[in-house]
Amino acid sequence: MAYKIVVVDDDPAMIAAIRNILISADMKAIPMTSGKVLLDFIELQTADLILLDVIMPEMDGLETLSALREKEKKLGKRQIPVIFLTAEDNRYIEKRALELGAMDFIKKPFVPEILTLRVSHCIELITLQNELTKEVKKKTKENEQLFLGIVKSLAAAIDAKDTYTNGHSVRVAEYSQEIAKRAGFDEDMQQRIYITGLLHDVGKIGVPDAIINKEGKLDDVEYEIIKSHPEKGSTILKNIKEMPELTIGAKWHHERYDGKGYPEGLSSDQIPEEARIIAIADSYDAMSSNRSYRRSMPQEKVRAEIEKGKGTQFDPYFADIMLQMIDEDKNYDMREKET
Repeated sequence: MAYKIVVVDDDPAMIAAIRNILISADMKAIPMTSGKVLLDFIELQTADLILLDVIMPEMDGLETLSALREKEKKLGKRQIPVIFLTAEDNRYIEKRALELGAMDFIKKPFVPEILTLRVSHCIELITLQNELTKEVKKKTKENEQLFLGIVKSLAAAIDAKDTYTNGHSVRVAEYSQEIAKRAGFDEDMQQRIYITGLLHDVGKIGVPDAIINKEGKLDDVEYEIIKSHPEKGSTILKNIKEMPELTIGAKWHHERYDGKGYPEGLSSDQIPEEARIIAIADSYDAMSSNRSYRRSMPQEKVRAEIEKGKGTQFDPYFADIMLQMIDEDKNYDMREKET
């Protein structure tokens, strides 16, 4: 496949000379006489490389490169590598061009073989970088899937301690991810909140099954043991150095917006956003699921409790998003499926 090279120079003779050199090297040359023409071209098309003259009227090479990078960012396009063409020996121009992302300089007048070699080497380098980036992303994705599988297995083991909460952690994670999505968090943050939601109850590993599954009211000692699970979860998860934020959901999902929660009595914005999201998702699932001490609540009762808790138990912004999700769930399908 022939490389597609854009040549931007206000000198028609120079463009013609470069074009002939590139064609003889089996490359496709696209001539342009100004930076404005290049910017218009980028709106709809792309190229493998740009050869850009420094000294041009109206918009010089540095201004053109700066505008090009802004446009690429705005359009969400990859950055096209740029080599400057210049007869100048100016350190400021060279420094500024490199700051803007230029890959190389070719001095005028140039030797045809040097021009083709530098162009070829530049494109080959970019191609190699792109291939490496793809491979890294592929391996990262594979590792993420492996990690997610392990996390889901751990979450299932946690839920298995309570005969009434099968799938609780997955549902909390899914509700939390949807709240984060509707709140405008980017996809990476949504995924992190999902994983954090999966592990929010990991501290229950250290709570005896008899207490978790007790059908009657907990006594004071038992309640204090239950209240210890956020700290236990934080201790377990802090050893995962690659994702330190995992501790956030585990440690603070029982904090309240009014400061009356545990373990630290944080309030309002003192509570990390992830924990505020998980707190409401956790409460929704607790109310809409069967528990050892009661049956699931009717949807209207769940909605009323969340409305009542806005600004006291729950962050009002995230509570409103949860209420919106409930209102859209006409058949109460979002909750735990009855068996």
